[in-house]
Amino acid sequence: MSTPDRVPAASPTPVRRLAVLTSGGDAPGMNAAIRGVVRLGRSHGMEVVGVERGFKGLVQADFIALGRRDVGGIVQRGGTLLGTGRFPEFAEEAVQRRAVAALGAARVDALVVIGGNGSQAGAHALQGLGFPVVGIASTIDNDLLGTEVTLGFATAVETVVEAIDRLRDTATSHRRIFLVEVMGRDSGFIALHAAIAGGAEVCLIPERPVDLDAVMRLLVTAYALKDHAIVVVAEGASPNLVQLAAHFEARAAGCGLEDVAIRTTVLGYVQRGGRPSATDRVLAARLAHGALDALLARRFGVMVGMRGGEVVLVDLADVVGGVKLPPGDLPGLAEVLAR
Repeated sequence: MSTPDRVPAASPTPVRRLAVLTSGGDAPGMNAAIRGVVRLGRSHGMEVVGVERGFKGLVQADFIALGRRDVGGIVQRGGTLLGTGRFPEFAEEAVQRRAVAALGAARVDALVVIGGNGSQAGAHALQGLGFPVVGIASTIDNDLLGTEVTLGFATAVETVVEAIDRLRDTATSHRRIFLVEVMGRDSGFIALHAAIAGGAEVCLIPERPVDLDAVMRLLVTAYALKDHAIVVVAEGASPNLVQLAAHFEARAAGCGLEDVAIRTTVLGYVQRGGRPSATDRVLAARLAHGALDALLARRFGVMVGMRGGEVVLVDLADVVGGVKLPPGDLPGLAEVLAR
């Protein structure tokens, strides 16, 4: 495991009692990560407690003991055994101090936070108050700085691609155009990867300006070649999928597509659930191992991620407050391969 960038100095206090929580949106593989943290921690003689319902549960001191058998049979389960949620109030320092007090009262020496941008921001805040924290990069959006891939992303993309494959069966049978909205907030990672893997004719992402005239031309060309088309739309690229479809329907008559039906599908929360892929299960194990290595080395205030196929530690200060952009070649690649 390498430690690029800035890494905080080691703490002199060994970790004897460890807490783990999941926060923010659930992601496939979170359970596998919990399992890894618990069993690796126990193998090093640590007591491990779980925090239920994320940072809200932390403030309310909702702790449960976790042994090896408590995390048995969860590696293949989606969601999170501990529960999760968003807790905007945690941005307040007074609330953060209540969390630190709850950890101290429970005799917890360090905390592992499994989650995305908001979760790592919460972890960074606790570290700033002097409580030892290690983060694990987990979000289907794959938008965390400092890591090439996040836990749950691979499974979410597989879920989207399966849906695209199914929708294409109907699109080709009825000679339709489908607009498919996928998750990602303000990130186009899921959309781009799913568009390439699913052979979508058009992909719209928030990182690139959406030129509706250019999209219409692509649809006309695609339909002339294939008698159908799939448009993958990242949720941050268009404020309203139905209005976007209506725009194209209004333009269709003047482009020779007056008899073509345009349909919309919003995949929604199905992308966050389901059995984690083998890729995400292995990634969860590796990230958990990296977290325990950091704890044993008493390296805190870091997030565990992946770069170049290797587990790395990244200073939380370099993670929060920014977003990762998709590689510049992916949008063009998606368009060329769809022709």
